[in-house]
Amino acid sequence: MTAKDDTRKGEATRKGEAMARPPRVRIENVNHPGASTTVDAAPYQAVRDALLEVLPEAAPGLTEDQMRGGVVPHLPEALFPAGAKAGWWVKAVQLDLEAKGLIRRELSRPLRWHRTPEGAPAATPLVGHQPRGEPSGPPRRR
Repeated sequence: MTAKDDTRKGEATRKGEAMARPPRVRIENVNHPGASTTVDAAPYQAVRDALLEVLPEAAPGLTEDQMRGGVVPHLPEALFPAGAKAGWWVKAVQLDLEAKGLIRRELSRPLRWHRTPEGAPAATPLVGHQPRGEPSGPPRRR
C-alpha cells in the first residue's frame, strides 16, 4: 500500500510512521438540504467565531463583501496567512450557519445576513423564495 492510499483512509505517512489526521467537523449547506461534508475543525471554528462576532443581530445585516472584510482581521495568522483562503471559508461557514438557523439571509439586493435573534425559531423559510422545480406563479398559457 502506498502513502497515497493511506491518505485516502485518513492517515498520512512520513517515513513509515502514521500521523493523526486533524479533527474535522461536519458542515451543511442551506442550498442543498440534507447534504453535508466534513472540513478541518480549526479553520472552521476560527471563521465561525469571527463571523458570529461581526454579524449584527438585527437587519439590515452585512453584505457578503462586508462579512468577508469584517472577518479577516479576526482570523489567526497561523491558519490564514494574510487572509489566504478566508473567502472560501467565510462562504462555507456562512452557508453552514444559515442551514443550522444561527444566521439569517435577508431578501434584499445585495443580499445581507445577520445573526438569528435569541429565542427566535431556528429555521425560517425565505419569504418569497421558491424551491427549485416549483412554479413561481400561475400556470402559463400556451
